[in-house]
Amino acid sequence: MKRKTLVLPAVVGLLAPVLAACGGTDSGADGKGAIVVGTTDQLVASQENPAPLDPAIGYEAGVWNVLRQTVQTLTTVPNGGGEPVPEAARSCAFTDTANESYRCTLRSGLTFADGTPVTAEDVKHSVQRVIDIDAESGPVGLLANIDMIETKGEDQVIFHLKTPDATFPYKLATPAAGIVPKAQYPAKAARKGFQVDGSGPYTMKPEVEDGRVVRIAFEKNPSYKGELKVLNDKVEMDLFPDTGAMGKALDEKKIHLMTRAMSPEQAHEMLVSPKEGVDLTELPGLAISYLGFNTKDPVVTKPVRQAMAQIIDRGQIAGKVYGTTAEPLYSLIPSSIAGHTNAFFNKYGEPSTAKAAKILDKAGVETPVKFTLHYTSDHYGPATAEEFKAIQQQLNASGLFKVSVRGEEWSTYRPEQKRGDYAAYGMGWFPDFPDPDNYTAPFLDANNFLNSPYRSREAEKVLIPQSRRAADRTAAADAYEKLQDIVADDVPVLPIWQGKQYVASRDGIAGVERSVSATSELQLWELNRPNA
Repeated sequence: MKRKTLVLPAVVGLLAPVLAACGGTDSGADGKGAIVVGTTDQLVASQENPAPLDPAIGYEAGVWNVLRQTVQTLTTVPNGGGEPVPEAARSCAFTDTANESYRCTLRSGLTFADGTPVTAEDVKHSVQRVIDIDAESGPVGLLANIDMIETKGEDQVIFHLKTPDATFPYKLATPAAGIVPKAQYPAKAARKGFQVDGSGPYTMKPEVEDGRVVRIAFEKNPSYKGELKVLNDKVEMDLFPDTGAMGKALDEKKIHLMTRAMSPEQAHEMLVSPKEGVDLTELPGLAISYLGFNTKDPVVTKPVRQAMAQIIDRGQIAGKVYGTTAEPLYSLIPSSIAGHTNAFFNKYGEPSTAKAAKILDKAGVETPVKFTLHYTSDHYGPATAEEFKAIQQQLNASGLFKVSVRGEEWSTYRPEQKRGDYAAYGMGWFPDFPDPDNYTAPFLDANNFLNSPYRSREAEKVLIPQSRRAADRTAAADAYEKLQDIVADDVPVLPIWQGKQYVASRDGIAGVERSVSATSELQLWELNRPNA
């Protein structure tokens, strides 16, 4: 989910409140105790995934929102962007000009929350187990380029890479490389359940009902040593089944913040009619929404996918469904990321049924093309169903398609999508780090995030390796332009929109503008009560 090697000026400085409402009191009678954060992220254990919070298994924004608070990584990306800086490490650097050997030295006196020393062997164990477990839907792809991990003494770790990768420091900054204690995390198997232990800024205690987390209590870890400044003692995360329940809790002063994911209607209502005692803060967002395809399915052939790209009106979908919270996207790489091009608009222009009909007619495709467009009903927010009804209406109105839509819960949806059960489906992407590599390689490289059968030899064997050799990320612009053109031509995925983020908070809470990163991860340590 994240990496980077250049400062992104489009991200820096965008964290700013869009409105402030006056009055109100802190939730909680005396303004003391835990700061309570609401979210609609769902953390569920199932027979298929009994270990959703193991760093070797969990690869979702909601999971990483928990891991970020509890496990340390060797490096971290500064708030607002920039190159990674040491976190659990006191220093990290490439030791060769080819960017194939990366050495980190741990901070002295570093311990896990229980007082056990953190050693280089713990780091090696933590990263190696992600590779060895190789979870089907896990984050192993971020670490797949590691050839060997070497330790020297108690505090030095050297990562030897298979191929040059200037983005590797960003990958080490993700929870995929989170450092966990060997005694509690088996080398070849996942740690079941919801408990997370590490050396991060907080310890955690989950409250579970029927295999589902309903609340997590985070307490400041007194043993924490790292780059982050923890500005509070306790934070509680309440997990709600939907945005309506979360909004009601904010109104009733049962929570201080409403975060992932506010509905577009809630954000619009607060913008138009500010609530007394509530602030709405707009944050930069790098999340994207897109359609994916099983490119081996005979129904969604390349001409069919191109015709869909020609018909779908992204602007109408973004405006009608999401209002001010989204804007149309014409590439896998968002417009706020260096290297972005409007590849799909450059190829297809404005939506046109006539042009789509020519594409299908030239390929001899019989119309209307019939298939089911699948989406997850409980993972990306309440507007998802409306979005896919809008896409269905656009395609069917052309007369060239006869599409039905179907929603499934994420626990069912994701395994079926990975198996290739769906010809066409909707997905979202919350980047692991703000670099164009993280919007291309996860979809086009071997062992890609979608388990897609699509392959482009030029992308996989030439352009992705070429782009990763550039320590100066601006030097990789040509490679990313070609990658975006390949995606626009072959349409293995079809970008729809990129989003903004909003956080609603009650008066008396500071640090809200820094509490969610541009990559949609909670940074609970930034929250505080300045007047408490």
